[in-house]
Amino acid sequence: MSGWMGKIVAIDLGSRERRTVAVSEETRRRFLGGRGLGVRLYNDPCPDPIDPFDPDNALIFMTGPLTGTTMTSGRYQVVSRSPLTGTICDSSSGGTFGAALKGAGVDGLIVRGRAERPVYLAVQDGEVEVRDAAALWGLDTQKTQKAVQAEISSKASVACIGPAGENRVLFAAVMNDKDRAAGRGGMGAVMGGKNLKAVAASGNRAVAIADPAGYKDLTARLDRIVDKNPVTGKSLQVLGTSVLVNIINAHGMFPTENFRRGVFNDAEGTSGEKIAETLLERQSACYKCPIGCGRTTRTRTKRGEGPEYETAWAFGANLGISDLTAIAEANYACNELGLDTITMGGTLGCAMELRETGAWKENFRWGEAGRLLDWVTDTAYRRGVGADLALGSKRLAVKHGRPELAMQVKGMEIPAYDPRGAQGMALSYATSNRGGCHMRAYMIAPEILGHPVFLDRFSTAGKAELVALFQDVSAVVDSAVLCRFLQFAVGISTFAEILRTVTGLDWSEEELMRVGRRIYTLERLFNIRAGFGRADDALPPRFLNEELQTGSSRRRRVGLEPMLDDYYAVRGWDRNGVPRPQTLAELGL
Repeated sequence: MSGWMGKIVAIDLGSRERRTVAVSEETRRRFLGGRGLGVRLYNDPCPDPIDPFDPDNALIFMTGPLTGTTMTSGRYQVVSRSPLTGTICDSSSGGTFGAALKGAGVDGLIVRGRAERPVYLAVQDGEVEVRDAAALWGLDTQKTQKAVQAEISSKASVACIGPAGENRVLFAAVMNDKDRAAGRGGMGAVMGGKNLKAVAASGNRAVAIADPAGYKDLTARLDRIVDKNPVTGKSLQVLGTSVLVNIINAHGMFPTENFRRGVFNDAEGTSGEKIAETLLERQSACYKCPIGCGRTTRTRTKRGEGPEYETAWAFGANLGISDLTAIAEANYACNELGLDTITMGGTLGCAMELRETGAWKENFRWGEAGRLLDWVTDTAYRRGVGADLALGSKRLAVKHGRPELAMQVKGMEIPAYDPRGAQGMALSYATSNRGGCHMRAYMIAPEILGHPVFLDRFSTAGKAELVALFQDVSAVVDSAVLCRFLQFAVGISTFAEILRTVTGLDWSEEELMRVGRRIYTLERLFNIRAGFGRADDALPPRFLNEELQTGSSRRRRVGLEPMLDDYYAVRGWDRNGVPRPQTLAELGL
């Protein structure tokens, strides 16, 4: 078998029972791996919605046929039902863990049950061993990784949780390779609920390539394409993802103080340029990645990775903070404690507006950088005000009687692009299957960056077709599994070519697009069973009713409902967002 290792292991942490899960070639063709195959396999043990913390809930670690082969292929996906949103959720991470899991001889792990005491999984030579982790419980993610490597191998790659996951903070992350995060949706909390502290993978098994000569030529060509692309070959390499700070601010859609404004007066002070000038030590990269968008940084007292664009915003403009050192150190703390920085920052922004309106009497104030580390730490340990912050913004705002102050979709906090400045991005947020997310369809590419073409960002015309297209392509990339940044340099025809070269299976562009549509529709079906519908494909009322007052997106609001009607029609869903029988038949669902 080329591309896949041919082994997926299911393990019950309660009974310690292990078994190999057979996956047919037809299923691999239909769902690839990573996100798609993870969601498909999740529906076997959990066809009906189950509480995310129920021992029978499945937690799936899944690689794809391209993981461990070509460029940007160290990624893996974690799939489960999100405790933050209640939706089906996959969370993606880079680094080396995905490649290490395949090097250990497996494509993925399906974890169910709850261990009586803390454990971790050691994956070596195709075997999965359950080991005691009592001594690891309570350690931060970086100490955990070092301790596991001391037991297994210094070359082992470790995915683990910190105190936030142990305490079931609803947006706890799974951390690997020190600072890489499967951050969104609370997959770390699901791990904590199973008393699963870590998964360690080590081994030297190579991924079989169907056409070695063609693969060599193709990777050389892709290297040149990536290097010549202005985004992957220049912007991301020189300034990392925070290259976007000044760009989005100039477009008047850089969310400031919980999305009340679209311009941050000190955006320059938190930009990629400022990070390079004051904090940057060196560029860093994931497994076999020629881009190297990561930033290894240092403050006067601490060192780590980041902050990425979303984090620089979440702890910066979103909170009215321009202290770059405080932002970086809050980011380091989230990595060590195992917290999603977007939801952490979004929840703090909600808390600050709640205080300002008198709905919550706690002392949260805009621009208060000095308390940022305390708030992050208290959240991870659920102590003091952190017990409320650990709920995420939606539950926090409901608890204090102002649900409209949570900037979220389906319970997941919206990231660093005000949707009033880009109508396609607004539709992407609203229809994201896992909640407020920019990665399901990154409409910033055509609406702001002009890739593959410039679109009128304020127009709603034609956005439904493009959002659905981007969502389907992104589902393919998440299932292959590759880095999303490759989408700036190559398109679906190249992804089909890579898959043909590696697996030997002849995917056409049309078939691959159908794979993406199938995955997106399967996720939609799960969410419908979980009680989600058209009413949940919504945005906070602020974006629909309040115009931005300053900047180049001023006097703009989101025109969601007409785009939503068009989107459902494009998808082959009825006006309530339910896939029609004909659509399901066409996709074999």
